[in-house]
Amino acid sequence: MYVQELDPVGDSLGLSALVAALPLVIVLVLLGGVRMKAHLAGLTGLLAAALVAWLAYGMPLGQTVSSAAQGADFGLFPILWIVVNALWVYRMTVRTRHFDILRRSFGRLSDDPRIQALVVAFCFGALLEALAGFGAPVAICSVMLVALGFDPVRAAVVALVANTAPVAFGAMGTPVVTLAQVTGLPLDDVASVVGRQTPLLALVVPLVLVFLVDGRRGLRETWVPALVCGIAFAVAQFAASNYVSAQLADIGAALAGAGALVAVPHARVPADESVRASVLTGARSEDLDEADPHGEVLRAYAPYALIVVIFSVAQFPAVKDWLAQATRTYDWPFLNVLDPDGDPVGGNLFTWPIVSTGGTLVLLAGILTALVLGVQARVAIREWAATVHELRFAILTVTSVLALAYVMNLSGQAAAIGHFVAAAGAGLAFLSPVLGWFGVAVSGSDTSANALFGALQVTAARESGLSPELLAAANSSGGVLGKMISPQNLTIACAAVGLAGREGDLLRKVLPWSLGLLLVMCLIVVGQSSPVLGWMLP
Repeated sequence: MYVQELDPVGDSLGLSALVAALPLVIVLVLLGGVRMKAHLAGLTGLLAAALVAWLAYGMPLGQTVSSAAQGADFGLFPILWIVVNALWVYRMTVRTRHFDILRRSFGRLSDDPRIQALVVAFCFGALLEALAGFGAPVAICSVMLVALGFDPVRAAVVALVANTAPVAFGAMGTPVVTLAQVTGLPLDDVASVVGRQTPLLALVVPLVLVFLVDGRRGLRETWVPALVCGIAFAVAQFAASNYVSAQLADIGAALAGAGALVAVPHARVPADESVRASVLTGARSEDLDEADPHGEVLRAYAPYALIVVIFSVAQFPAVKDWLAQATRTYDWPFLNVLDPDGDPVGGNLFTWPIVSTGGTLVLLAGILTALVLGVQARVAIREWAATVHELRFAILTVTSVLALAYVMNLSGQAAAIGHFVAAAGAGLAFLSPVLGWFGVAVSGSDTSANALFGALQVTAARESGLSPELLAAANSSGGVLGKMISPQNLTIACAAVGLAGREGDLLRKVLPWSLGLLLVMCLIVVGQSSPVLGWMLP
């Protein structure tokens, strides 16, 4: 039996938190400073976390290894299970050339690369986040932007920054559902507060994207469609999360944003050739102007329509209960951990949602996609295997970083850092989103960060007299801004556009935006904790 301690280093919470942060500092320095490949940085950080857990926190070596194994297993299932199957669907559309048809369809909406970035990275990316999440939007949208003529680095940066506003409600609302479960707060209450924070990001992100694509000129010439798209997305996300369903918030927001963008006359004005020449520095696909039969266009959209239908049906209570019957719960071997209060931690048990998990639903959509697109069974299987091979280094990165996160969580390192931050008292409202940002930067998952720090945020809020719903929501809303700098997302973006090994270059480009938007979110939460913006809360 291992009992977590919050201050094992010199009986000091501050010193213990400082030591606990070493693995994270090592990973970020190796990625951003040394430019080490992400999977090597993740493995190095995992080794550091294990040594800190064993030597500084006194966790038995066997339990340290077991906790790392559980984290790696969680990284494989459900996270990578979703990513692999989502990218498999994409590879089949590429093989049958229906992805080219879809890309041409998007390209015909506007020939302005700044508008194309909004359509592909922000709107279509939000739809992919709503359905699959966990890296799939970054991978697929990056490839689409490169095909449209974007430089690979710019395409990856745009896709990473765009993957923010929809994250809290991604994968059919998994992050907020998890947050409600770990905090004991009603899902509707948590979702409604998150739905009054992340829509404010949606107002800003489209403007940031057109700036990333074309600098000040892009902002000056396309701020109207960018703002209209952001407003439509924000209003739909707010309305759905507060009055309809958290699981459907991003689907409605993505469709509303795309519809509003297409409806703005300014978005359909042909772009000046000087804009295209300066922005599209990559090789534009020569087939973008080809005409496609209407039936083939419908087949190109079919895979994503299938995903929408399957995930929507899976949310029906009767279907959801039926799928959940296949869920299995196991005692995780060689792991017996108690929290500082002497209660067993959730990590002692491992839940395997075999059928109801998003990856299995995407797999079903992939099988139906193969039938709709006419892909033979042996070809579909070969494409699935090729997807795994293509993502082999990303798989190693994700599993090592999730193993790191689990070691930090189960050994008490994460709790020590969290309690140290929670001791900020009056500054807790400002630091609360930072804690979520920190958790997502490490794990790459808003769901994982909510599981890691959600209960702590609620406890700290009650101790300081702040709203538990506000700080719980702040954990998720701040977390979405850490996604763009997470090692696995950086790796997925690099793998998608052929920049393997250049994760550090992307990190340096997106880190300022991550920190800048995080500051905005911190100020929003501070305002909502006071009379200034307190009227925004339900």
